[in-house]
Amino acid sequence: MNHARCPAISVAGLSKSFGEQIVLDRIDLEVPQGSIFALLGPNGAGKTTTVQILSTLLRADSGEISVGGYDPGADPDGVRSVIGVTGQFSAVDELLTGRENLLLMGDLNHLPRSESLGLAEELLRRFDLADAADKVASAYSGGMTRRLDIAMTLVGDPRIIFLDEPTTGLDPRSRRVMWDIIRDLVAGGVTIFLTTQYLDEADQLADRIAVLHQGRLVAEGTADQLKRLVPGGYIRLDFTERADLESVARAFGGAAQVNGDLTLAIPSDGGVRAVREVLDRLDAVGIEPDGLSVHTPDLDDVFLALTGAPDQEIAR
Repeated sequence: MNHARCPAISVAGLSKSFGEQIVLDRIDLEVPQGSIFALLGPNGAGKTTTVQILSTLLRADSGEISVGGYDPGADPDGVRSVIGVTGQFSAVDELLTGRENLLLMGDLNHLPRSESLGLAEELLRRFDLADAADKVASAYSGGMTRRLDIAMTLVGDPRIIFLDEPTTGLDPRSRRVMWDIIRDLVAGGVTIFLTTQYLDEADQLADRIAVLHQGRLVAEGTADQLKRLVPGGYIRLDFTERADLESVARAFGGAAQVNGDLTLAIPSDGGVRAVREVLDRLDAVGIEPDGLSVHTPDLDDVFLALTGAPDQEIAR
């Protein structure tokens, strides 16, 4: 198999049950190499089970699975040779220093000590931990601990990294630092499979997003594509002349005045075709608005519409 050309992760018909409880029901998904894929879903949706199967911690009942070109069931060691896993709960040993944690990972990966020492120095610099390299990890802040956790994952030079809620509990500044780290990893060719409880995080980072509900994928696409699945979007037109507004309002029967007397909202899914149709109709009536902007529902609206669950239940 040419691993360079195959998707980083490919899943077809993935199913898993525990007794009579169906946890995953014929899941299909594909993650291109060098991309960020976010999996969202309420409690019990099957996210953790999916990650555990893809990372060889559980066996699937059925389905065709490829991770890095390897079948987790037939060749788990092959999968483990190309993946890294950063769980929701830190793997950092707080009794060791940052440097010692990295050297321990080098030992676990059977690296020569000289190579581990050089790699530890490189990772400490890369993750802005050099000044704290010889402090015990128990003295680290939450953001520092999370950066060290991901640095430890990179010791094995994985091509695919599973990140389970990587920014939970971090302050806004530390979250954004973590986002930059994730983007840098992808820019270097790493593939990220992300679960998160923050919808804005998936919106900011993910190339594609899948929503898992009751063991089934109920939607998949880019953030913009998902936002167009639910009603409530509109195209906003701003005017300075009331006569222009009134003429356009007559041309668009479903338009409503919002945010003041000189603004119209035209119901729309926000797609390119819808915007083009609005522009064509404005040309037909010979009026150019002073401003045009597209407003679509956010991922919170999408999540609620698809699962009926409050957003705080995501990705547990």
